[in-house]
Amino acid sequence: MSCVFLLLLLLVLQYPLVIFSSHLCRRDESLVLQNLKLKLSIDDSASTDCESNGYFPYPKTLSWNRTTDCCTWDGVTCDKVTGRITRLDLSCSQLHGTIDSNSTLFQLSHLQNLNLAYNDFSPSQISSKFGWFPSLTHLNLSRSGFSGTVPLQVSYLSKLISLDLSAGIEELRVEPHTFKMLLQNLTQLRELYLTSTYISSSLPSNLSSSLQKLNLVGTELSGKIPDDIFHLPRLQMLNLGSNLYLTGHLPTTQWNCSNSLRELDLSSSGFSGNIPDSIGHLNSLRKLDISGCYFSGIIPPTMGDLTELTSLQLFSNNFDGQLPSTILNLVQLVEFDISSNNLTGNIPDIFGNFTKLKSLSLSYNLFTGPFPSSVTNLTELESLDLSNCSITGPIPSSISTGFPNLILLFLPYNSLSGEIPSWIFNLPSLKYLVLRGNQLTGQLKEVRYNLLEVVDVGDNKLNGPIPTSFSKLVNLTTLDLSTNNLSGGLDIGLFSKCKQLRRLGLSFNNLSVFSSQKDASLPTSLGSLYASSCNIRELNFLRAAKYIGNLDLSNNKMHGKIPDWAWSNWQVSVSYLNLSSNFLTAIDLLHNFESLYYLDIGSNLIQGELPAPPPLLFLFIASNNNFTGKLPNSPLCKMSSLVILDLSNNSLSGVIPKCLVNMSTSLSVLDLHNNHFSGTIPNNFGKGSSLRSLNLRKNKLEGVLPRKLTYCRGLEVVDLGENLLNDTFPKWLGSLPRLQVLSLRSNKLHGPITITRNQVLFSKLKILDLSYNDFTGNLSERFFNNLKSMIIEDQTGTPLTYIGEVRYHDSLTLSIKGQQIELVRILSIFTTIDFSNNKFKGDVPKSIGNLGSLRGLNLSHNSLIGPIPQSFGNLSVLESLDLSWNQLSGNIPQEVASLKSLAVMNLSQNRLMGRIPRGPQLDTFENDSYSGNAGLCGFPLSRNCGDNEMPRSTLPDIEDEEDSGFMDWRAAIIGCGCGSVFGLFIVYIIFLTGRPKWFVNIVNQHINRILLKIEAKRRIEAKKRRRHKRRRMKF
Repeated sequence: MSCVFLLLLLLVLQYPLVIFSSHLCRRDESLVLQNLKLKLSIDDSASTDCESNGYFPYPKTLSWNRTTDCCTWDGVTCDKVTGRITRLDLSCSQLHGTIDSNSTLFQLSHLQNLNLAYNDFSPSQISSKFGWFPSLTHLNLSRSGFSGTVPLQVSYLSKLISLDLSAGIEELRVEPHTFKMLLQNLTQLRELYLTSTYISSSLPSNLSSSLQKLNLVGTELSGKIPDDIFHLPRLQMLNLGSNLYLTGHLPTTQWNCSNSLRELDLSSSGFSGNIPDSIGHLNSLRKLDISGCYFSGIIPPTMGDLTELTSLQLFSNNFDGQLPSTILNLVQLVEFDISSNNLTGNIPDIFGNFTKLKSLSLSYNLFTGPFPSSVTNLTELESLDLSNCSITGPIPSSISTGFPNLILLFLPYNSLSGEIPSWIFNLPSLKYLVLRGNQLTGQLKEVRYNLLEVVDVGDNKLNGPIPTSFSKLVNLTTLDLSTNNLSGGLDIGLFSKCKQLRRLGLSFNNLSVFSSQKDASLPTSLGSLYASSCNIRELNFLRAAKYIGNLDLSNNKMHGKIPDWAWSNWQVSVSYLNLSSNFLTAIDLLHNFESLYYLDIGSNLIQGELPAPPPLLFLFIASNNNFTGKLPNSPLCKMSSLVILDLSNNSLSGVIPKCLVNMSTSLSVLDLHNNHFSGTIPNNFGKGSSLRSLNLRKNKLEGVLPRKLTYCRGLEVVDLGENLLNDTFPKWLGSLPRLQVLSLRSNKLHGPITITRNQVLFSKLKILDLSYNDFTGNLSERFFNNLKSMIIEDQTGTPLTYIGEVRYHDSLTLSIKGQQIELVRILSIFTTIDFSNNKFKGDVPKSIGNLGSLRGLNLSHNSLIGPIPQSFGNLSVLESLDLSWNQLSGNIPQEVASLKSLAVMNLSQNRLMGRIPRGPQLDTFENDSYSGNAGLCGFPLSRNCGDNEMPRSTLPDIEDEEDSGFMDWRAAIIGCGCGSVFGLFIVYIIFLTGRPKWFVNIVNQHINRILLKIEAKRRIEAKKRRRHKRRRMKF
């Protein structure tokens, strides 16, 4: 019995050996894999990138059972003779853990193919032992969490045919020396993938002629690419994209790889120059991506020879000219993108043969003409983007194919007109529809399918109600109908089924938003609501929108206070809040907002002290209210992120807190104008200030101008007008390199305006207002020569832009024809000089005539003398000219008649003489423009120059009369005295009747005759004195 037991025990002990002896896999290597498995875990999130790259992730190691042959395990391949493991593919295996130098993996010394891609081995580094596989031909460690530096030992794998070390989110570096050795030692290498590794080196020349695929996308390569890379005879794929500092040109001669190259990607690199005709030799090319480079010139017709192309990406370059008609030969195209170039002409109607095309983008070019009708024949089309192409005319009213696969239709920012055809709303696969910024009219059509996720038809001329069928769009995430003429009541219950709605734009229509049911509300998912000018009176429809982030309720009819429940909902999630232009009387709880960065409560009826604003605000506008009292210093001083602060047009008082100036490292706009602030302007502006606009106009500020304003090198606008400042002219502000607007009007500034030789000041200034001060002295020719930005002549065709920022526009008060006019926006091309109501004297500088872009000039109410400079005829865009109430003399220059833009002119109350020039604009001015110049004659004055001019031959008669005492000053005075009673009577009639023109003409003619005779007498007496002086000199 004991013998039988011993025999059975022996059989049991030998059972594992029997099992392994029947397996192909060697026992030692099976144990290696089992130990490797024990060190790693399964994590579903470890292979998240797999599916997006076309692979299916699953845990391969779950099949590793020690009782089975390891050569049958998932991912394991053995040599059929020796049983050695030669291939290990654990890619997309959801593995998590570390692989260090002690890993049993490195005991598999016969491996020829190792693939660990798409796992998570972070924070592992690539061990130098990866260079210990002498037979390895394929190594793939891509996107597997390895970080650090690629060891030099990898370059010892001399049999490598394929190497993929592409990085994921972790930084993986390849030192320049290692990179060079990889390319030098691995002479059999056919495929090299180093995507997103950090190489930061130039690409060496003399690459191996064995290379077939080279992918160095996003590796920080720099320098000029070696030309021989385009002549590798076996090259099939060359991807060098996303290397901004890698430069080069495409070869102009035939490429040695022309028969093999199938994929060329140079996107987002520094490549430049023209595309050579030699591109047409790449007859095997299927993918060409040179987008985001610096290529220019025309697209060569030889591009049409690439008949195997399936993807052509030329967007974001500088191509010009027309799209070549040879493009129609590319019938295999699936993707075609030439957006963001400078292509011109009509969009060629050549797309009818592109039967495989799925994506077409021609957006952001300079095309003109109608919608290309051949596009409607593309039955496979999924995405069509013709944004910003200047397309005119209507969208085709019908299509034959129905676009059954179209998912995306982008036609914004064109000049499309007519109605939106009904077929657009009947596309069965359409998800994204954007028609913003056109001239489309008519009503919105009913929708047929409910797949639409984005509908943006804003900024058109659509009218009528919002279709009720929009309630069926259960997948809707974005609906923007803003800036149209849509009308009628909008019951918010229309969107009750749109549970995924995140953005709703209704602003600037004729809609009246209401809720017919008390508990009806916009969905909880809503993140942005833009409902400006929607006649909103109450906010119950927002009760469920507890996570709203952007909320614009400006220009509505909300009265009183915002409900407490609304503040409670908004204080956690809202980051953008615009409640301006309503009838709100109180604002509470602002300081409790956690995420608010934009707050506009301007143009309401809010009273009392300014509430403490939230600390994280980027913009705070509370202008045009009834706020009183002092500023809340402590909360304001803690707003370290504040960029724009506008508290203008209130009744705030006290001194300006110094912390607002200390905040200038972040603050760009400080607007406190039209309040009751007193004291001095703080003088603690710091170096590195970000201040762009400072407006303290119309307060009670006194003292001198703060000299440390010169630290604010970015200042563009300084408006300190209508205060009590007492200082001299701040020529030191002229050193600010960006200053465009300077207004110091209505203060107590005094002294001359002087600039020393070789000083270059105020070179960017466009608006200068020094009116209503006590400045004295002569006007300097040198000063006006410094105004370089006003010397630029005709700016016709320049796009109209405003001085300011996206969310804030600077304003300014100017005097035009004696009226105070506030410009709520300042056009960047507007230039004006106002030195009126001062004590300037001397001649008008001729250099003003060099200011070719000047549009307004006011030198009135000074003591200027001399003639109007002829150079004023060079002011070709001048619209307003006021030289009144000076002591100017001489004739009005004939050159002034050439000023075709002149709309306002006042030369009254001077000593001008002679005939008024005639011209298209001058003939539009009335008598008031010339009144108080007794020596002027001609149209529009009643004094006719022909009647008043005294021929030279009559002068002796006058001389005789003068010699006989017929008329002298005493006679003139007596005459005026005798007529005083008559004059008073006429003045009375003038007040009653409004100054009858017949009388004015008679008086003016009479006065003009007297003045001419007096002037003639003065000339004759001067001649007599000169003759008498010459006679005395002879004796």
